[in-house]
Order: sequence, then structure tokens, then C-alpha cells
Amino acid sequence: MSKKNKAGSMILGVAFVWFTTHFGGGFASGAQIYSYYVRYGIWSLFLPLFAMAYNGVFFAYCLYFARKHEVYDYRSYNNAFYGRFAPLFSNLFELLYLCVMCVAPAVAFATGGATLSTLTSLPYLLSTFVIGAFIFVVSVFGTDLVRKVASVLSICIIAGLLIVYVPNIIAGAGKIGDTVNAMKTADLPFGKALYAAFLYGTFQLANVAVFVQHAKSFEKPQDAGKSMAVGAVLNALLMIMVVLGIMTVYQNPEMSQQSVPTLFMVQQGVGSKFMTPLISVLIILGAVSTAVNMVAAMVKRIHAGLAKRSGKPETAGSISRTQILAALACCIADFLIAQLGLLTLIQKAYSILAYLAIPVILVPYVVHMIATRFDTK
Repeated sequence: MSKKNKAGSMILGVAFVWFTTHFGGGFASGAQIYSYYVRYGIWSLFLPLFAMAYNGVFFAYCLYFARKHEVYDYRSYNNAFYGRFAPLFSNLFELLYLCVMCVAPAVAFATGGATLSTLTSLPYLLSTFVIGAFIFVVSVFGTDLVRKVASVLSICIIAGLLIVYVPNIIAGAGKIGDTVNAMKTADLPFGKALYAAFLYGTFQLANVAVFVQHAKSFEKPQDAGKSMAVGAVLNALLMIMVVLGIMTVYQNPEMSQQSVPTLFMVQQGVGSKFMTPLISVLIILGAVSTAVNMVAAMVKRIHAGLAKRSGKPETAGSISRTQILAALACCIADFLIAQLGLLTLIQKAYSILAYLAIPVILVPYVVHMIATRFDTK
């Protein structure tokens, strides 16, 4: 592979990491898109572009800084980024990310486990164990394998989404038109819709912890902007596609009672016998991909921190006992949380994560961008 092709492959690879991190069980099920966009009316057709552009700027800046200063685990990155304020903000970020590590992967375990249980009739406990075992194995093998899995999962997920949504959107074009007219008549305020999209983008900001490890793949820091531009377009287009799909059943009286809008859309749409198991598999893939990226980031952080403290250099290509134990501890914790059945509480926690991210990530990043002129001063 030529140097140019290799650089392009890495740019796309990291963009896919963003997509698979974003595309979790909440996205696949349609619950997040419905909660933060569709229920706010006609604005849902445009605001995914705003949220992903907002995320893209922050993620590109994060990756640019990490590659330029060669800091690839999020603690080292935070210490460099926050500078003299690191003793405060690096530790606050640790607390925020611990909250994320309890919320997002637990949703993945619970969503993936419940879907697998429905598909196979396996007990829920065993289903979540199978999901957790897969996440554990992939996370242990490090970021290179995570990136390869992200690319494969992305291709499968995108293809599956197109198969599920495109026929239903085409068949339900008339219903989408009716929904658009009803939304216009309802005249839902733009301010509330914009704020919901802002919250959606803001709780995603904690994913900078996931991305910094992948900055090492870039040939130069400027590749970060290209990668995140691709990621922003990819994420926004697929979000809008999900919005359109949900619009086909938005006016159905039973819609407000559905916890999995996408599955309800498929059951009411074309080819339901084939589409129902397919969308179930997509939900599992989405849930797994999110958990894998987050657990891998935590393993990287713990392993690098202990290696630095002990003075022993990291051995490339080897898997240490520390990495295995760190991945196992993360997976056990998330598995146990999933057994509590706290999905409703966990979904509410996303908004809480957004409020926590404002003082820890949003405000410091804006100040840093202005004070350093996007890290050029």
C-alpha cells in the first residue's frame, strides 16, 4: 500500500471509530434520535447536521492536539491540554469519564443482551454474558484491532441500515409528508429543539477519551480535520435517515408507547419478517461497537498509567496481565450494572452527562481554542 493510500485508510479508519462509538444501542433502536430530535418537530431534519458539525470541531481539535504533542492516552493528553490547570481539570475529567463508563457500556450490555435474548430465546443473563465476553476479548487486543473491528462493523451497520431504512422511507414517503405537515402545524419552538440537539452533542464530548489513542495513526496532525469532516458527514446523514424512518410511524397512536422506535417502524413497514431480525442484529452490533471503544480506551489509560508509574516501558504487540485485568474489571462492572435493569435511569443520565461535560470539556476547549488560536500560538 502506498504512503498516500495508507494515510487515507487511517483517516477513514478513525472516522469509522467515531461512527461506531456514536452508533450505540440508543442510536440503533431509534430511541436517542426520537428523544433528542423527532419529538421536537420539523427541526429534526436539520439539527443532526448542527450537532455533528459541533462534535466534529471538538473531536478534530482533540485529535490534532494529541498528534501534534504526541499524547495518546487520555490522562497524558489532558495533562498537556489543560496545562497548569491540569491538577483540577484532569481529575474532573476522570470523574466524568467514570460516569460515562458506567452509563454507555451498561446501556450496550443491556440493549445488546435484551435483543440477543429476543432473537435466540436465551435467558437475559446468559445473553448479556455473551455480549460482555465478546467486548472483553476485542478490548484486550488493543487499539489496532479495535480500529479494524470498527471499520468492519461500520460497513456492516451502514449496509444494514440502508437495507432497513431505504425501502421503508420510500414506501412511507406519503406518511413522511403527512408528518412534516403535522409538525409544521404544531409549530414546535426552535429554541427547545436546538437545546435538545446541543445536549445531544454535548454528552458526546466525553468521547474525546476514546479518540486520543487513535491520533497516533495519523501521518500528520492536519489529518485530524479531514477524518472528522468525513465522520461528521457520515454521522449526520445516517441520523437524518433514521429521522425520516421514524417519521413514517410518528403519527401512529401506538408510537408514543414504543421504547424501540426503529423496531416498531420495521414491524409496521415493508418486509417485516426479514427486517425484524436484521434490525435486531444491527442493534447488537451498535451496542457492542460502542462498548468496545470505551472499554479499550479505559484499558489503554490504566495500562499506560501503571507502566509510567512502574518505570517499565510498554512492549509493542504484547498483551499484559494489567490490560487483561483492566478490561475484565470494566466488563464485570458494566455487566453488573446492566443486570439492575436501570435503562430508564441510564437514558436520563445522558442529559446529566451533558451538564457535567459543559464545565469540564466545553468551556475549557473554547477558551483553549481562543487563547492559543487553535493551538498555533
